Amino acid sequence: MSALSLILLLLGASVLAVIVFRRFNLPPVLGYLLVGSIIGPHALNLLRDVHRAEYLGEFGVVFLMFSIGLEFSLPKLYAMKRIVFGLGLLQVLLSLVLIAALVMFFGVNWQLGIALGSVFAMSSTAVLTKLLAERMQLDSAHGREIMGVLLFQDLAVVPLLVLIPSLTQPPEKLAILLGIALLKAVVVLSIILVFGQKLMRKWFYFVARAKSSEVFVLNVLLITLGLATVTELAGLSQALGAFVAGMLISETEYRLQVEEDIKPFRDVLMGLFFVTIGVKLDLNIVVGLWWQVLLGLVALLVLKSAVVGLLSWRLGSTPGNAIRAGLWLCAGGEFGFVLLGEIAHIPKVIEQLALTILVLSMLVAPFVVQYSEKLVMRFVASEWLLRSMQLTQIAALSMGTEKHAILCGFGRSGQYLARFLTEEGINYIALDLDPDRVREAAAGGETVVFGDAGRKEALIAAGLMRASVVIFTMSDTPLAEKVLHHVQALRPDLPVIVRTSDERDMGRLSKAGAAEVVPETLEASLMLASHALVLVGVPLNRVLKRIRLIRSQRYRLLRGFYRGLSDRDEDEEQQPRLHSVWLTPGAAAIGQTLQELDLENFGCEVSAIRRRGIRAVEPAPETRLEEGDVVVVLGDPEMVTAAEERLLKNEKARRGGPR
Repeated sequence: MSALSLILLLLGASVLAVIVFRRFNLPPVLGYLLVGSIIGPHALNLLRDVHRAEYLGEFGVVFLMFSIGLEFSLPKLYAMKRIVFGLGLLQVLLSLVLIAALVMFFGVNWQLGIALGSVFAMSSTAVLTKLLAERMQLDSAHGREIMGVLLFQDLAVVPLLVLIPSLTQPPEKLAILLGIALLKAVVVLSIILVFGQKLMRKWFYFVARAKSSEVFVLNVLLITLGLATVTELAGLSQALGAFVAGMLISETEYRLQVEEDIKPFRDVLMGLFFVTIGVKLDLNIVVGLWWQVLLGLVALLVLKSAVVGLLSWRLGSTPGNAIRAGLWLCAGGEFGFVLLGEIAHIPKVIEQLALTILVLSMLVAPFVVQYSEKLVMRFVASEWLLRSMQLTQIAALSMGTEKHAILCGFGRSGQYLARFLTEEGINYIALDLDPDRVREAAAGGETVVFGDAGRKEALIAAGLMRASVVIFTMSDTPLAEKVLHHVQALRPDLPVIVRTSDERDMGRLSKAGAAEVVPETLEASLMLASHALVLVGVPLNRVLKRIRLIRSQRYRLLRGFYRGLSDRDEDEEQQPRLHSVWLTPGAAAIGQTLQELDLENFGCEVSAIRRRGIRAVEPAPETRLEEGDVVVVLGDPEMVTAAEERLLKNEKARRGGPR
């Protein structure tokens, strides 16, 4: 098989698999593994040249380790040192030892036991980070513990890549070889880290002066593969050199650009690496050993969850958070496949069992996470007390407020908004899930409490039934839809303003019940345009008029304005305006629907209706008007006058309206 045919086969099969797995919201890693098992020698046997494919896959590991080094941050590591070097270190060591002891109980030698313990001690950084972000739990107590453990696991891969290949040596030589390997690593890394930092910064500055994206990408590839080759020549792993390369660049101002440039190479080559791992999977052996696979899977999930849970609890976490952390981290991860590929002379049956258990554990991980909260609430009685205490705190803070605003999220946007509301004398209560932010803001006098805006109970405790508006300040469409669902069920008359980063979600959110949707891109563009127009010489009043026109076309709530004696601008005489019409006793429109009145025929539309102090925006055509209603109409001055006559005068006058 030619190199081109090999690459086309791998790419074509991978594209199809990833599309299918993405459709079912499953990790794409599993798709790559499935592709490898199908096209490999144990199934369709389409991949004849396995060794060449494995050679391509090795570059995937190199770029993965480069990315890990690129994300390495000493300040971040220091900030999380208690979790990283406390819970993370103990989890890896204890899981490794217990798993090694368990497999040795079934007759495996201690060298292979340590290697397999290293393989199964890892968890999936990619899968768990994605799940935490989707659930907005990155800043929660258990989320920080999970991220800290994952960070240490990423760091632990580096020495394990040195250790595992050395385990194949005889016991009498092992200590000497490990000592030599560690000495080489210390010498090589010291030289690179001491002299490399200044050289790297100067070299990247020199390359960046060329102002060529091609040269910049080529330079990134040169640095990555070059340092990988240096460590390989020193008798160490290529992945170690790539990790160091990433570390050196992470401390420069070019880190973000490098990260974007390297991502396509990393993802594609990592996919090919997992395909080569899947090639080794022999489904015939797996089917014959199904009960061993099932037993190993259950043992892995139970053992790792127990280790993490007990360690987390002993290090000061609440029982609920300890169980959450244990359930989230119980499955295997992608680094397990990387370490498994480093084990030499592993028996075929054990390799198949390890591969299958890793694959199945990653497959069940999202389902374990999904039901983790229910398990915690079922088995930890104190969680109900903590949950009720949170709601009590929220209710106590909102008890004395009425007609207030509920802010869902207290990040930068929420804090800016809170300042505007405070200056106008409007009370608010903010819900946020970042404990540090809540503590700091509350100490500073802000009305903010720890609470999940996506939970109905939290919204009720925040005074939803007494509030005048709900403002969703985060750019999270699924969570916004959840909030809108609760508001529609409890207070359908309450307006909800939603922020979104993507204009494509505006229709979706409006349909869910949002009174107004504010797209970030539009507002950023308007501000950029206004500054640019002023700087190029366009008069300020014309710029403001243009911006107001665009906003009125986009936002229904901003369309038109109520005129007063001070509005003397001749240019705006014919601009659409708002006019309030009070339906006094005997008004012709009382008892009729908006559809029957057909005010659109007058070139007007009903912007809102205020009934018994409640303002309904964009009322439905079947809305029937009542005595005392205030109808807000929008249109040109002449049309507004005609619409007012139709609403107030007798039947004969209404029939005589313009056609």
